[in-house]
Order: sequence, then C-alpha cells, then structure tokens
Amino acid sequence: MRKLMISTLAASMLAAMVATSANAAAVLAPDDDEELVPSGKGWGQRATPGHANNKARPGTNGITYHGGPLMLGTTNTYFIWYGEWRGNTATSILSDLASSIGDSSYFNINTTYYNGNNTHVSNAVQYAGATPTDKKNYSRGTALSDAGVQGVVSDAIASGLPKDTNGVYFVLTSADVNETSGFCTQYCGWHTHGTIGGSDIKYAFIGNPDRCPSACSAQFPNSPNGNAGADGMASIIAHELEEAVTDPDLNAWYDQRGQENADKCAWTFGATYSTANGALANMKLGSRDFLIQRNWVNASAGYCALSY
Repeated sequence: MRKLMISTLAASMLAAMVATSANAAAVLAPDDDEELVPSGKGWGQRATPGHANNKARPGTNGITYHGGPLMLGTTNTYFIWYGEWRGNTATSILSDLASSIGDSSYFNINTTYYNGNNTHVSNAVQYAGATPTDKKNYSRGTALSDAGVQGVVSDAIASGLPKDTNGVYFVLTSADVNETSGFCTQYCGWHTHGTIGGSDIKYAFIGNPDRCPSACSAQFPNSPNGNAGADGMASIIAHELEEAVTDPDLNAWYDQRGQENADKCAWTFGATYSTANGALANMKLGSRDFLIQRNWVNASAGYCALSY
C-alpha cells in the first residue's frame, strides 16, 4: 500500500513530505541503477520477488508506467464512516467533495495516465454509497491495524455496500481512532488493494487530522468549511483517490523513488485565495471551497498543478 506521509508543517505549510523512518534514506539516495517500488510506508523500497521493477525509461515525464492495471471508466467511491460522526459536518462536507470531484479540471489531471493499450483514465468519479452515520460504531476498536482496516472494508461490503472492483472504499475515521502502523507519525492516509470476497478490492485509510493537526492539517483551526478535520481529510481523500486510479495495485505509475503521482506534489497547494471566513482555499468543487494539494501532470516534462 502507499501511504500519504506527514508534512513538516511546523516549518512551513507547504513543506515537502519527509519520512520519519530510518529507512527514509533509501528514498533519497537510491542506487543509480536501481528503481524503488512503493513500500506501503510512504517511501520506496527494493522490489520483492514478483513485483515489477522496470527501470525508468528515457524521455518519461518524471513518472514511469510499470505495466499494471489502472482504474478505467467511471471510478465509484464509497465512504465507510468509522467511529463517532453524529452531529459532525464532515459527513456533508466530504460527501459533497465525493459528488463533485469528478468532471472537474482538477481530477482531469488523471486523464494524462494510461495503460499499455493507451487507454486513458476518465475524468469520471461517482459517489456510489456510504455506511450509516447515525450510531456510534467501533466494531474493530479504536486502534486499527492495517489488517483491521481491510476488515472494516470487508465488514461494510458484507453488510450491504456493493462489492465493486472499479470502486475505491474510503475508511474515514473519527478523531478518537488511531491506525497503529503510523498514523500521525509517518502518514495521514494510505491506499492499497486486497482480496475481499474473492475479488480485488481497492480501499484507503483516511485519518482524521483533528487527532494531530500539526502533522496532518494544512491549516488549523480555521478552514474553508469551518471544520478543520474534514477540510484536512478532503485533501487526503483527493491524494489517495488519484493514486488509486493511476496505481491501484501498486504496479502501474510511480517514479524511480517509488513515489506515486500525488506523492510527487504532496503538501504543495499552488495559488490560494481567501474564503469568506478568512481561511485559504485553492479550488471550488460544487458549491464549496477546498484547499487540496496539487497533482502530477503526466505531460510535457511533468509538473505539479491544480488543473489540466
């Protein structure tokens, strides 16, 4: 899995992401002849047997296709509200995001990615379903492991969400829920895939920045929609969604250091404007303002942007 690592916000809101593990040095200085692959911890690692490890081809746009599948056509998104969400405006804010990010100039960046048949990702995202938020539910406790996150997804599908191989299931956790493999210390969110009910299912963990605003919020306490946790989660969701469509099985698009498209632009926001409440935003999706990180455009020489 690929995880959105924490930012050095204490130094700058726009600082590049840095790994907190001792293994981070492997990202910064790979051998000249070696290409790293996504590790699942937010940095590249040496390829394991059976994992594609093609060297970067000359003339690429700063990111390389490794032969794996992409999510084509309409990508369906599903929200799994885990923990206590009653009375939290996040349920409206993030549902609005999921309903409006498709067909935007921002998500259109992902159409610069394609498979071996030159079939490109579509600028089409549908908010296809969610679990109820009307009761407190900690079915797997308040300390989730990576395997526990997959279990939450499996439970949600067994309880009624469609089993959708062209969907991405987002486990959205309330602020009292931790992810024990490194939330708030090594990452803010991550995406991966796994076999659930005999199918290859893509899913993501989205941590709540209210738990650690200095690590996972671009601005706090003020934010465009008056809910710093939800507004921080919006950028994390966008990050994991664009990686899931261009590298769903961690063997499609990434660079020599094992970074996926959103990793290459993490915690950079481009031009911003002030909202009515004085917060910063950089795009309007639907009727709401958001501050969402840039994404890597796989065109020209490759660059970070907010639209394409």
